Amino acid sequence: MKNKYLNYISDEHLLKCISGLHQSYIKAKNSISSGRFYANKVDTIKLTFDSNFNEIDQDDLVDTEILRQIDKSINNSIGTFHEQILGGINGYEVGKLSGFDIKAVDNSLFADIKNKHNTMNSSAAESLYQKLAKYADTYKKAKCYWVQVLAKGSFNKNWSGNINGREYNHTRVFMISGDQFYNMLSGEDDALIQLYKALPFAIKDYLSTIEKQDKVIEHSALSEIKSRADKSQRSILDQITFENFTYYLGVDKL
Repeated sequence: MKNKYLNYISDEHLLKCISGLHQSYIKAKNSISSGRFYANKVDTIKLTFDSNFNEIDQDDLVDTEILRQIDKSINNSIGTFHEQILGGINGYEVGKLSGFDIKAVDNSLFADIKNKHNTMNSSAAESLYQKLAKYADTYKKAKCYWVQVLAKGSFNKNWSGNINGREYNHTRVFMISGDQFYNMLSGEDDALIQLYKALPFAIKDYLSTIEKQDKVIEHSALSEIKSRADKSQRSILDQITFENFTYYLGVDKL
């Protein structure tokens, strides 16, 4: 029976991957309470400039900042989504906290998947290179890849050069763009674009099969802060500053 969505993984597997990502969205939206929102300290001086220079209402501004935090959490889940999709291709499997993200069942390939090309600093890049080189040394026929799903080009090339002041050059360590990696594992030239084109239909089908029972408390942080601001008669930004920096000199005058 021909697949409905993609040529290289089953419909069941694709819908399972979509379901997993959906749960990540629900969890991320439910998790942003005011305490979580304050975890990394909110720059209310910057938000003051944003509000005035960009003519944005304080409520909308804080809501946008909360959505940014949710988006940061979701970006990590998108990487996991790609791992799960690729792990459903015949002959490959997901690492499951084994030190790699994807491997060939016959140990001929190991890969670490990053959703974007610029998500690592030099220390992280060096650590990744050393990890991939170790797999290449352990498995003499293995090719090892740093996969950039969203890359600044389409490529599959040896990864070598100066990282953190040290020269690295291993004949079986590579960097590869998302389109090339999807092509390599699936045998389909347009595998990644196939996925992109199929997602709207698959997501719609998935959503039509689930009950609306997962209650999403849409980032409760704003309602919590507004409630306390109303009681204290402070503006939203003053309330955030007061709660974020209770220990700063002068904050008690807000």
